[in-house]
Amino acid sequence: MGLSEERIRAVHVGVAPVVGGRVVLVDYDPDWPALYEREAARIRGVLGAGVVGLAHVGSTSVPGLAAKPIVDVVLEVADSADEASYVPALEAAGYVLRIREPEWFEHRMFKGPDVNVNLHVFTAGEPEVARMVAFRDRLRVSAADRVLYERTKRELAARDWTYVQQYADAKAGVVADIMSRA
Repeated sequence: MGLSEERIRAVHVGVAPVVGGRVVLVDYDPDWPALYEREAARIRGVLGAGVVGLAHVGSTSVPGLAAKPIVDVVLEVADSADEASYVPALEAAGYVLRIREPEWFEHRMFKGPDVNVNLHVFTAGEPEVARMVAFRDRLRVSAADRVLYERTKRELAARDWTYVQQYADAKAGVVADIMSRA
């Protein structure tokens, strides 16, 4: 079940979440892991001990998989609802808060300062982080699931979308199928 248009607009901070067409997928770029490492170093540098966990997730973390050219990073902090403990430091480093979802695991999402990054922030121990990592790990070890997922993504990317969240929601069935084997 996806988010309603009203809900999509409500969680975005300061920007309209419109795609206005097709989602762009590109072939795997071997530079993506290095871009993640650069962002991880920047995040650790500004948050220090405030970083409870940090991981490269999403399609750019899976060698050989086509992806939207956006490096997804998941950051675990002590309490993602306590924005005063991490938001000012991230903003000072150039990150921009774009999504605030208190009802969904207290998720926050920032855009990166100079690399196309989605920095997802959760409270340490939230099950969504383990799910994201398990999905990444399954795709890294299963060629069949990688092919299935990429085929689905390419079919969906060929459609017109108003919001990128609609594209993400449309992948839910294949993600659940793959997760059943993770």
